[in-house]
Amino acid sequence: MMDLAHLPLDLAGLLALAAGLGWAAGLRLYTVVFVVGLAGHLGIADLPPGLRVLQHPWVFGAAGVMLFIEFFADKIPLLDTAWDTVHTFIRIPAGAALAAMVFGGQGLEWQTAMAIMGGTLAAGTHFTKAGTRAMINASPEPFSNAAASFSEDIVVLAGLWLMFAHPWLMLALLLLLVIATAWLLPRLWRGITGILGGLSLPGTRPGTN
Repeated sequence: MMDLAHLPLDLAGLLALAAGLGWAAGLRLYTVVFVVGLAGHLGIADLPPGLRVLQHPWVFGAAGVMLFIEFFADKIPLLDTAWDTVHTFIRIPAGAALAAMVFGGQGLEWQTAMAIMGGTLAAGTHFTKAGTRAMINASPEPFSNAAASFSEDIVVLAGLWLMFAHPWLMLALLLLLVIATAWLLPRLWRGITGILGGLSLPGTRPGTN
């Protein structure tokens, strides 16, 4: 098993961690805070100074409670969409903050740049996730929702490991994910607007009987 606590965090490692945390926060914010904080607390991973606040038991403990709630809320159709709607105002700024914290002590310029990058990545993954779930919820069967949620759990955990173990690979994968997100988001938006348009009944439109 690779010892993540003794892997050096050079510039590539810091960039992979900042970008990766921003990306992952858009999917599973509480998983990110809990897993990274617990790994730092147990000495499994050596966190940069700006992230060591996550190692405090109160911090990753609170994230663990929210993770438990989100694990179930995210797998219930329609409730997951309501949860995503509320977390639009939480995941994106948190992704920006986590990315900036990676470069704590590196200068305000670096922290500002990382906050912009982290917030943008968090927004991309959040809206892609929320849009995909909205499309899935249009289906009458309940199992695809749970399957999508479990898949997201696995992807985020794999991403968290790659951030520390293989930062260059993580950066390459993130570049591909950004391209895929830019391609997918407009199509999700068109699909959602099409579904909403189909929900309007002809008899409810003005001038119809």
